[in-house]
Amino acid sequence: MTPQAPAGRANQKLRTRNAIVQAAAELTRTGREVTMPAVAKAALVSEATAYRYFPDLASLLQEAIAGQLPSPDEALAPVADSADPVERIAVATEYLARHVLARQGAVRALMAATIARPEQVSARPGLRFGLIDHALAPLAGTPDVCAPDALAQLKRDLAVVVGAEALFTLTDLCGLDPEVAIASVVHTATALTRAAVQGVDGEPRHAGTSR
Repeated sequence: MTPQAPAGRANQKLRTRNAIVQAAAELTRTGREVTMPAVAKAALVSEATAYRYFPDLASLLQEAIAGQLPSPDEALAPVADSADPVERIAVATEYLARHVLARQGAVRALMAATIARPEQVSARPGLRFGLIDHALAPLAGTPDVCAPDALAQLKRDLAVVVGAEALFTLTDLCGLDPEVAIASVVHTATALTRAAVQGVDGEPRHAGTSR
């Protein structure tokens, strides 16, 4: 056995691992269902080999998707110069909805894994909270427009709407076409935001005003 053999084995293991991650990443971009057998086939390894590197599909997908998540700045580039939180949240909501639909096979797999194993929730790749915070950044430090407690509540309200769960409820349970579903979540998100920063008469809310 030559001295280079251990290094050679380590390099081969790294290449195999990278091939599995790359195969998973490519499959997530198709939007189709992603399974460990499908990933193994695409990576030209056995399913048993794939499981030696990743204990479950969720851990593999977390790594494969992580590199695909854009920064909030990139996602909100079209409204970078806008200070209108309603306009900004509309762009953020639509962006995330389309991102989810484009990778829905992987997103569904991760959602299923976190439902079955709640401890996985903290490790699940996330984009929504960064988008919400960035979209509502113009409201930070403006209590005359939206009081701090109202802003915190708005972010919680939007967390229910801006994400895969709401989108899949509309497409799967309500039977809506994806484009109609996207329009619906955008409508809801903008309505929540508008209500948080305006009174019923359209005037801006002021600090201490209840919702």
